Amino acid sequence: MSNIVLESLLKPLEEFYKPSFVEEIAINHAGEVWLRLHGARVPWVSYQAEVLTKQYLVDLIHTIANIYERPFDPIHGMPVVYATLPGNHRFTAIAGPNVQYDERDVTGGVAMNIRGGGVHETSFENYHLKRGAELLKVKPRENIRPDDPFERLMSAINDGSPILISGATATGKTTFLNHMLTLIDKNSRVITVEDAREIRVPQANRVHLVLSRTEQNNDFDYKRLLDLVVRMTPDVIIGGEISTDNASILWEMLGSGHDHFYTTIHAESAEAAYAAFADRILHTQPAYSRSELIAEMHKKIRVVQLSRDGALRAVTEVV
Repeated sequence: MSNIVLESLLKPLEEFYKPSFVEEIAINHAGEVWLRLHGARVPWVSYQAEVLTKQYLVDLIHTIANIYERPFDPIHGMPVVYATLPGNHRFTAIAGPNVQYDERDVTGGVAMNIRGGGVHETSFENYHLKRGAELLKVKPRENIRPDDPFERLMSAINDGSPILISGATATGKTTFLNHMLTLIDKNSRVITVEDAREIRVPQANRVHLVLSRTEQNNDFDYKRLLDLVVRMTPDVIIGGEISTDNASILWEMLGSGHDHFYTTIHAESAEAAYAAFADRILHTQPAYSRSELIAEMHKKIRVVQLSRDGALRAVTEVV
């Protein structure tokens, strides 16, 4: 009986996630669905779907949680549900105050991903693996840093290098990050993670996750956040300001293989930014070697340092 109920409830979504040319679908808010297409030049395309109301989506999550005996309580318990739907489709969803699309979601929103379960016809040649042929270098990073600071920053943005924006209070870190986002491909899927909503994302395919240090009442924590983010197929990940609470998780996210990872930190210089990031990781992960951690950060992360003198704000380092 439960499968019959679920299959009936899933019908409004099936037309989007079941076709063989669809790799996955993403819902960031009610009334709209994004399709990620196999092999498409522009992988994400959006469709309006009025049937996908917020009430329908939340009811669907509740039903899936009940059928698969998963905990789901966005206010006081777990706001995230994972399951494998009929047809081997992988389901990820979150609802409640930890997810927002824009200011209209003040009481909480809903976001959902369903990955296709069908077998997409492929071969090793689809992965450019052929006998006697060299392997392709996809988005190779040669760690070339141009002499010109502007070109250093632009090359980091274009090649997807992780960027840490550093500065003291009121140096304009968030404003600078907001401008950087206008330079990212408008077709990118962006996931932001903040304590308070400050980042403004111009890309329409976006999910905003909130993990408040002062107003958190449920069981959604940084460890669960990491699991959720990597399942939501982001093209860009933006972390809030680095703190002792989130530093180790943001470092793990940075190592998860995603391009375009951006975050901010309170520090007076680029070198101090690397050290501050490492020290905050060590608060919760003391087994790391501080010197090795900082050396690894130098290899992986570009730092943009902002400074202020009265009304003057300026970029003073790009490393």
